[in-house]
Amino acid sequence: MEFFYWFVWIVGILIFIVVSTLYGTKKIDKFIWYLFWLGVILGLSWEIALTIANLFSPFPPARFIIPPPLPFPYSSVMIIITHSFWDGGLFLLGVWFIQLICKKPVLEKNKISELLVFIVYGQISTLIVELLSTSSGGWEYYVYVWNPLLFSFFGHNITLLPQLIWVLAPITFYSIAVKLKQRISPK
Repeated sequence: MEFFYWFVWIVGILIFIVVSTLYGTKKIDKFIWYLFWLGVILGLSWEIALTIANLFSPFPPARFIIPPPLPFPYSSVMIIITHSFWDGGLFLLGVWFIQLICKKPVLEKNKISELLVFIVYGQISTLIVELLSTSSGGWEYYVYVWNPLLFSFFGHNITLLPQLIWVLAPITFYSIAVKLKQRISPK
């Protein structure tokens, strides 16, 4: 089951390589490049916070079902970096859904339809990630009063905390993305 960790780490690195190559070959513009890094930075905010809480809190938010294959601190560093690259990629996928579903032009001003697409996409994507993680021996979140159980999946917890993160994260990302687009778009 260590395969799951290697898969997540390798795909995270590949996401970074693909987005960097697309930008370097001018297949994506500077705005999309900035959005990728915005997503990575937002991802870092919770990846670092959750890792620190897991290491030092008397109430760690999550646990590894099967321990990662590399010793501490290498696994923690790999998780923080590659999961943040995944987050950047997931945010770009959300932008793509907005472009696909919403009336053009997109991300030029705050539109409730765009934000709702992003929030719904965020909820679906985080649920898929949590289901894949628990069924593949990755991680699961502990149940606390502040992180209630939504349901069990193959005997593992699917909790509220990741869903809350992916309600707040798209709102934050979308708000910054609209401001960024207004700032870098030619007038």
